[in-house]
Amino acid sequence: MYKLIIRPILFWFDPEEVHYFTFSLIRFLSKIPGVSSLFQALYLVKDKRLETKVFGLTFKNPVGLAAGFDKDAKLYQELSNFGFGFIEIGTLTPVGQDGNPKKRLFRLKEDSAIINRMGFNNGGVLEAVERLKQNNGVLIGGNIGKNKLTPNDKATKDYEICFDALYDFVDYFVVNVSSPNTPNLRELQDKEPLTFLLNTLQSKNLKTQNPKPILLKIAPDLTDEQLLDIIDIIATTKIAGVIATNTTISREGLQSDNQSETGGLSGKPLTNRSTEVIRFLSQKSNKAFPIIGVGGIHSAQDAMDKLEAGASLIQLYTGFIYEGPKLVKDINKAILKAGT
Repeated sequence: MYKLIIRPILFWFDPEEVHYFTFSLIRFLSKIPGVSSLFQALYLVKDKRLETKVFGLTFKNPVGLAAGFDKDAKLYQELSNFGFGFIEIGTLTPVGQDGNPKKRLFRLKEDSAIINRMGFNNGGVLEAVERLKQNNGVLIGGNIGKNKLTPNDKATKDYEICFDALYDFVDYFVVNVSSPNTPNLRELQDKEPLTFLLNTLQSKNLKTQNPKPILLKIAPDLTDEQLLDIIDIIATTKIAGVIATNTTISREGLQSDNQSETGGLSGKPLTNRSTEVIRFLSQKSNKAFPIIGVGGIHSAQDAMDKLEAGASLIQLYTGFIYEGPKLVKDINKAILKAGT
């Protein structure tokens, strides 16, 4: 029904406007008695065999919603009814910001892809915290970044502010230095500044009574040498793991008219590269740390490929938009089938 009827209607309209409309619609429907239970009945796969324990947390199932979909923690409770085992909010910054000028979100239908140059648009970390105080049992990841106007030599302070504000309200943290849409942000992936940033956060984390897992989200455009640096940095800083991968700046093999738009590309064109990065990190590190696999998951087989490559958990974003919530159910059923 989603791909035959709902998606064609939604795809007639501007993708950013449709995103906000869909949020409002899901929120409205979820207030109707019985609708949330209906969503769960349709999409939630309940089975103890799906429980996954990673970096000290127990996930009801290994399929999560990636950051960027619910930036401001406005709909995480309702979205959890579509069968996700966890929801990652953000990217959040210390101060709210509008992000880049519109139009900044583009569908590439022929490629089953999206290009975005949103630019960390969000209402600021403190607004999100107020919403997270209402959380009723959803496992939450907090994806944090720096404000656009913060220079890189002062970026660590932005991440510390977000860490402190979110600490009591998220289950794990994600340090985002890999978005291509904030000027110079990816320079923080270089070994020296990244090691300093992660050491600072981890030092603060270990001083708490209940340290939270800190993960690093990396770009798919890193070279093998840079990926080896990532492995060294994780060993040095002793953070919990990696999310592989963010969007790509590559445009190789695209067919759609919008391919020339600047920004980060997500969706099917990223499928193979993100899996390659997962496999490289897993093998070269001798599985020294957990990996959350994300990028181009549009089918249950795509998800299984990432788990086989070394991912412990996976996340959806563009695949959720193109394939609909049934994809979450299909993946969880495929995992169960593979385990029997």
